[in-house]
Amino acid sequence: MVKHASWQEWRCAEARSWIAVPDQSDDKYSRGVLGVCTGSAEYPGAAVLGVQAAARTGVGMIRYLGPAVVAQLVLARRPEVVVGQGRVQAWLLGSGMNAEDLGDAAPDLASAAASGVPLVCDAGALDYARLATGPTIITPHFRELAGLLTRAGASVNPATIAEDPGAWAGRAADLLGVTVLLKGSVTWIADPTGTRFTVSHSPSWLATAGAGDVLGGILGALLATHHEQLQTDAQALPALAATAAWVHAEAARRASGGGPIAALDVADAVPATIAALLAAPTAPSETAAPC
Repeated sequence: MVKHASWQEWRCAEARSWIAVPDQSDDKYSRGVLGVCTGSAEYPGAAVLGVQAAARTGVGMIRYLGPAVVAQLVLARRPEVVVGQGRVQAWLLGSGMNAEDLGDAAPDLASAAASGVPLVCDAGALDYARLATGPTIITPHFRELAGLLTRAGASVNPATIAEDPGAWAGRAADLLGVTVLLKGSVTWIADPTGTRFTVSHSPSWLATAGAGDVLGGILGALLATHHEQLQTDAQALPALAATAAWVHAEAARRASGGGPIAALDVADAVPATIAALLAAPTAPSETAAPC
């Protein structure tokens, strides 16, 4: 695995400035409304995990679109979620969906992609990034990126991407014209302007089912809380992606305590992780580890 000098390791000192802290004048709308179109009958838990992570990251409101059976599970975990269409300020799309069998979700994904608001496109919605009219980030793992690039005309296999994931994240950003967050033991974030960030301190216990769904929820919440800035500041998107990856990794470390974790543990550790981040000394950290 090659890490070139142009890649900047994202640390707590950088992440801290991308956490939106509400003040007394804020309400649920000014804090950001995240639309979530995720989950399926086959993978209903993806929706629950993403919604839980978004709620724990600090978004003002969440609207959920998806199968009724999945919506019931989401509401059982987070009864404050609003089910159905309405105004949103960012979208999380595709987690827990199969791109080859989207069914009734396809029209909702297409509508969200064309809405002009910031998008997180994951799993089954990766191909919808080409329809996006607003700031967009895709969050593939190696196999998903290989398939996406092959469909875009750059034939590659997952093993080749694993040999130099940073280079392939950069190529994907250039070819697809979107910000890329490439998941793995190191998270690689690249955008078409040449911005390059890494997050490298994830505990190995984070390699667990549903962890990517949690990351999507954290990232979606951060996009919603920064929706106004994203419309005018192109550099905000990779910075928010790196911050989401940092919070995800540090929440996993906090939840683990050196032992095994499950994805929901990570989501539930996000508030304490953010609190510790905001309370940390302002001097830059000497390492990629926690503040």
